[in-house]
Amino acid sequence: MEKLFVKSTRKIENVTTRFKRFLIDKINWDRRLVGIKGARGTGKTTMLLQYISEKYGSSDEVLYVSLDDIYFSENKLVDLADNFVKMGGKFLFLDEVHKYPNWSREIKNIYDDYPGLKIVFTGSSILEIDKSESDLSRRSVIYELPVLSVREYIALKHSIETKAHSLSDILMNHKEIAIQINKKIKPIKELNDYNRRGTYPFFLEAGNEYSNHIERIINLILETDLPASTSIDFNSIIKLKQLLYVISESVPFQPNISKLSIKTGVTRDTLIRYLSYLEKAHLISLLRSNTKGISKMAKPDKIYLNNNNLMFALQPGLVNPGTVRETFFQNQLSVAHKVDLPAKGDFIVDDKYVFEVGGKNKTQKQIIDIPNSYVVSDDLEYGFQNRIPLWLFGFLY
Repeated sequence: MEKLFVKSTRKIENVTTRFKRFLIDKINWDRRLVGIKGARGTGKTTMLLQYISEKYGSSDEVLYVSLDDIYFSENKLVDLADNFVKMGGKFLFLDEVHKYPNWSREIKNIYDDYPGLKIVFTGSSILEIDKSESDLSRRSVIYELPVLSVREYIALKHSIETKAHSLSDILMNHKEIAIQINKKIKPIKELNDYNRRGTYPFFLEAGNEYSNHIERIINLILETDLPASTSIDFNSIIKLKQLLYVISESVPFQPNISKLSIKTGVTRDTLIRYLSYLEKAHLISLLRSNTKGISKMAKPDKIYLNNNNLMFALQPGLVNPGTVRETFFQNQLSVAHKVDLPAKGDFIVDDKYVFEVGGKNKTQKQIIDIPNSYVVSDDLEYGFQNRIPLWLFGFLY
């Protein structure tokens, strides 16, 4: 256990705090049990260590451990917690919980048995915490860390701070907001760079290996994270890779489930389940018509890759400007809003706002008679009336 304290101290002391993800200030760290989910590569570990460093430093009352540590091949988490509390420990930070069998049951037991201990845990976005056998959702508050916004990308790359704006603020005051941001940066250029290589915080350190790094992350998600969180076997992983590749060739993909089932060699129900896995892994986004009262296990009406960096990594020769615009818009809006497909227009958000997404010459004719409708235009520095620059939707968080 002494080695775990040494590792914990080393990691806390070495973390940089120059840039912090937006979520670090949104979390209620005072809760006794906090969970943080997120896709691989979004910065969960760094955010956890930053909070510890700034709040507690190297206090002996704090322990950070990753549950994929070899220590847990011979030792149980509940025993670690018991020894930690006996030594005066008060704050236990558990990283990568999905790598540890029966993690939810043991965390529940620790929570119930040690009321003076605060626990923060992180895990894969695939985790269904409300459906785990111990149902931690009744005891914990769960947050999800998305990919970088354009605003965060600019802060990390250039150390230029800008304000985040709510959707309603952007819709009502987009011209004034755009004027202020354009004084600091060239947002069109930054959006173009972000779409190619800026979604994940490791873009700075990865350099020219960024796309290769993304491919490795995809493989780790499918080969490591999914099997740790779901009951899938090796053959299923191969099918999931095949399915992701088929989708990446033709996004935005309007799926014919029967043909796709034949192409991938799986049943309809299995295919729907695989699509759900890929969505929870934040590799794809499934959109459905808002006019249908259907369950989440029903066929999606359109499929996008989760973000444009995935597209540029998987299919750099097939990137289409229209797809890039739509992928960016749905990715940024879906973090805090409900995004569906409307009868007219490209997207309907929160069952209220209709958006048509296109280039700077995009017309309003498809949505002209629809209330609360907006044209979102690429390559536009400033908007006018209900025409809003696409890049502004990268400043929502």
